[in-house]
Amino acid sequence: MEYKRLGSSDLLVSEICLGTMTYGQQNTIAEAHEQLDYAIAQGVNFIDTAEMYPVPPKAETQGRTEQYIGEWLAQPRIKQQRDKLIVATKIIGTGRNYNWLRDDAIAALSRKNILQAVDDSLKRLQTDYIDLYQIHWPDRNVPMFGQVAFDPQQEREMVAIAEQLETFAELIKEGKIRYLGVSNETPWGICEFSHTAKRLNLPKILSIQNAYSLLNRTFDSHLAEACFREGVSLLAYSPLGFGHLSGKYLQGDQTNTHTRIGLFPNFGQRYNKVNVRAATAEYAAIAQKYDLSPTQLALAFVRSRWFVASTIIGATTMEQLQENIDSANVRLSTEILAEIDNVHARYFNPAP
Repeated sequence: MEYKRLGSSDLLVSEICLGTMTYGQQNTIAEAHEQLDYAIAQGVNFIDTAEMYPVPPKAETQGRTEQYIGEWLAQPRIKQQRDKLIVATKIIGTGRNYNWLRDDAIAALSRKNILQAVDDSLKRLQTDYIDLYQIHWPDRNVPMFGQVAFDPQQEREMVAIAEQLETFAELIKEGKIRYLGVSNETPWGICEFSHTAKRLNLPKILSIQNAYSLLNRTFDSHLAEACFREGVSLLAYSPLGFGHLSGKYLQGDQTNTHTRIGLFPNFGQRYNKVNVRAATAEYAAIAQKYDLSPTQLALAFVRSRWFVASTIIGATTMEQLQENIDSANVRLSTEILAEIDNVHARYFNPAP
């Protein structure tokens, strides 16, 4: 396992990050703890969660993922190595109608809501501090989760970025959080957060957690430049495109209730777009040609990108988790990368 510096911080994160959004919905607490134990034993030091997990989010399960992780962190053997672990979580943004999460969920990133969200996450996680605290999606109107076009007609009130950073500065001073990150952000957002922090001497964002995979390389252009110039690292989520890039849907039935798409058919609609299946088949053929599994190819590709600090994996079975983590041993040759780029040129970002 290799470790990379997160932005300009002193955090060295494992190149594989354990995602946890299935804990409490598809995975029991015993299964979650088994995954956590295995991942840490393999050198993973980075765990990512969110206050709204598990997904799909709903009132009766909200916070359960953090609770499962908290019970694991509270074990004496884990507590002794807490300083060696990097625990990341997220606060919800505005506009998703999660009014059951907080009384004032409409003004999602107000000072009041941020303070409450951090305290609630600390309590569920049973820890004194959060290493990386992330804004799950922007407080302002932006296209996200498969949307591609900005619509000015959807404008809404937002909490000013300076006000958000001022609240986070308080929490960092109190020792409740160490560093800041964003998620599902845009180039404008990266630059505005960075410039506001510099101008007002407020905490700088270190990371952006956005979707990135063989099916979605939109990060390669404007976001990559913004992050390079502002010293922000990508934490790549959905590197397997909701399981599509594992190849399991090429022959199988997407209604299979043992898969996430089968269980929650409305949750991954960006992968229903034209050319997703054709591109996936091409990438699977490259993997077969070079004696790799489609999963190994997809994860190794994401890890190979210069802007990726860590690749966030998610698994419901131990077999999936083992294959995902073992992919850290795979390095793609220039020949394989060239073949990948040829497919990308023919099927350009089929699932943005």
